[in-house]
Amino acid sequence: MRLVWSMASTLTPEYLAALRHTTGTQRLRTAFGLYWSARKLKAARLRELHPDWSDTQVQQRVKEIFLHASS
Repeated sequence: MRLVWSMASTLTPEYLAALRHTTGTQRLRTAFGLYWSARKLKAARLRELHPDWSDTQVQQRVKEIFLHASS
């Protein structure tokens, strides 16, 4: 919870105004974009750690990681 509060204190008025004018569809697109970017980054890291793994193995592990992720 502390991280959220510290992030909120650094948001500029301009950024907050832009968020208020963002539609639900735009927010959802942004969320999906961030999700898929995170999966790509995780896959890239797994390829670095396990160069012997096939693409299928990497994608399976990414799927498992995101299936069991919690916040």
